This record gives sequence, structure tokens and C-alpha cells, in this order.
Amino acid sequence: MIPASPETHSQLAMMLTLADSRLPVGGHVHSGGVEQAIADRVVVDAASLKTFVHRRIATSGLVAASVAAAVADGTIEVADAQQETDARTPSAAARRASYAQGRGMLRLARRLWPGHDWSPHAPQTHLPVISGSVGRVSRLSGFHTALVLVYTTMSGAATAGQRLLALDPADVAVVIADLGGECERIAAAAAVELADLSDPTLDVFAERHERRDMPLFVS
Repeated sequence: MIPASPETHSQLAMMLTLADSRLPVGGHVHSGGVEQAIADRVVVDAASLKTFVHRRIATSGLVAASVAAAVADGTIEVADAQQETDARTPSAAARRASYAQGRGMLRLARRLWPGHDWSPHAPQTHLPVISGSVGRVSRLSGFHTALVLVYTTMSGAATAGQRLLALDPADVAVVIADLGGECERIAAAAAVELADLSDPTLDVFAERHERRDMPLFVS
């Protein structure tokens, strides 16, 4: 495990607070594809939920975290990061979900750091890109910024599965705990370079979900 200083712990707490699903980022209304996976009987219990969540953080989660890490470390400009994220998000539905959550994060960032120039994120911003900028303003490393994004990607999807399947919260907590080591490994890989993995199944889920009648989650 990469050690963190007391100052970093404080910064991580700030970043985790911003990413909290109860805040305007809106994570509580995004299932990360879990709702469609349940509808298609790909996810039916805690075990299959764990498999799905691991697949998500290892593919699209890694890609998003790598963008956030690059922005946080200052190795890529915001405008370029937006284009790289677009190129790595072939599903139009997934792009819209990213922009929706990005708006929420930007709204919080403007309130917390009103003196910072957030104009590069207008008129719209992807969640990984604004997350990277928030990590940079918070003086977090690319690794720790990526770690927050991977963790919230995992926990958000797992919690959605719990709600939709009425799973025992303890079982879902075990799923999240078991994947903790993977979160750190993926974040470490994300901090090295931009990832370009793609998972067509997750893209299909995103597109099919958007066409569902009266879905419970936005994505």
C-alpha cells in the first residue's frame, strides 16, 4: 500500500466527501449499468454482482480513473482530457451520464473554490475530468485521485445492486471489502498512463438502459 501523509488523509476525506452519492454529483441515481444487468439476468445475487462490479472497475473504471489521474498530475490539459474521454466512451448514453455527474461535481467545486478558474470545464465536463481538476486543486496525487474515483465507481454500482435486488447489506459490504485490493491495484495502474480498454457489453447495457420504460436509475 502506498503510504499517505496526514495532510493527504485530510485531502482524501475532502475528495471522498465530494464524491459522496448523497451530494449533487448524483451518484445515487446512477447504477453504472447494474440496473440493466439485473434486467438481463446477468446479475442475480451478491456473487454475480461482485463479478459485474469487478469487471466494471477493471475496464471503464480504469479508463475514467486514468483520465482523472492525468488531470490531477497535470500531465494533460482539461480540453485534451475531455476529448480523450469522449474517444474512450463509445456509448452516447454513457457519455451523457458522465456529463450529468460532471455537472454535479462542477457545481460543488465552484462553491468550495469560488476563486478558482473553472471555465475550462464549460459548457460541459466529464466526471473523470472534473474529478481530476478537483484532485489537483486539493493537491492530491494522481494515484489518490484515481483511487477515489475507482472506489466510488465500485461502491455506487454495488449499492445500486443492493437496492435493486434487496440484498443483505452485509453481503454487499463484503463484496466492497473483498474488492478493496483491486481498487488500489487499478488506481495504481491508472496513475501510470491513460488507459484505453473497452467493454462492449457495458456499452450495450448503457444504450439499452436509456431505452427502458420508466427505469429506476438514470444510468
